[in-house]
Amino acid sequence: MKFLTGIWDDLNLSARIGLGIVAFFATFAIFAPWLAPYGESEIVGDVWEDFGYFSGEFFFGTDQIGRDLLSRLIYGARNTMALAIVSTTVSFTAGAVLGFVAATMGGRVDQFLSRIVDVCISIPTLIASLIILSAVGTATSTLILVIGIIYALPVFRIARAVAMDIEVMDYVEAARLRGEGLWWLMSKEILPNAMTPLAAEFGVRFCFVFLLIASLSFLGLGLQPPLADWGAMVRGNADGIAWGFMHPIIPAACIALLTIGINLLIDRWVHKASGLRDDQ
Repeated sequence: MKFLTGIWDDLNLSARIGLGIVAFFATFAIFAPWLAPYGESEIVGDVWEDFGYFSGEFFFGTDQIGRDLLSRLIYGARNTMALAIVSTTVSFTAGAVLGFVAATMGGRVDQFLSRIVDVCISIPTLIASLIILSAVGTATSTLILVIGIIYALPVFRIARAVAMDIEVMDYVEAARLRGEGLWWLMSKEILPNAMTPLAAEFGVRFCFVFLLIASLSFLGLGLQPPLADWGAMVRGNADGIAWGFMHPIIPAACIALLTIGINLLIDRWVHKASGLRDDQ
């Protein structure tokens, strides 16, 4: 309890707002089967029924085929956030390990890995994702692997830069002189001292991954039906705008709100990692 209280006291107002937004969506994502009024793909009404709020049967109405929009939003939070977290973890694991290897070994290994990353990172992220997913399919495991590889490239550059600053320190050189191996240097000497900037970068990268997943789903190459996904929900209900229905606005607002909340938290992490003092 004291640990949680200390974290809360360390946050400024904007970070607390961000934490509240993230916690709100995370609660729905974790407890989706118990909080959703209906099933994820259950057809329960007519097409584009109006918002019910507290007086109607469906709080946010129904979607383009008669599914409860609130239930789809709740399950969409679970699916989209889980996919983003797993993909970001994959990208960070691969990118950080390769970045540490490049910085620690140096020489030809560093040059080889850096040149490959420079070439690959020159291709726009969305275009690369569309090309690869169009060729290999859109299974969930494929999505995770493709997004993980694409975003491992910028993580590699960040991890390499951080590791190179740490790698020249005396305690790393002392560990080399003791005969410690590559894995020891990376895991025991470099990683603990690189955790703060990498944690801040993890939050930034999560936002990029989250928005990429939403974009891919909007274009039809993300999570496939009947799985709920906020980007796909915007696309599926977009035709309703021509008839005066505002149903696509709700999932779009969820995407924007969660991104804002994460960025508010990240700003605080980056501020703390930079070592700057808080404004008095």
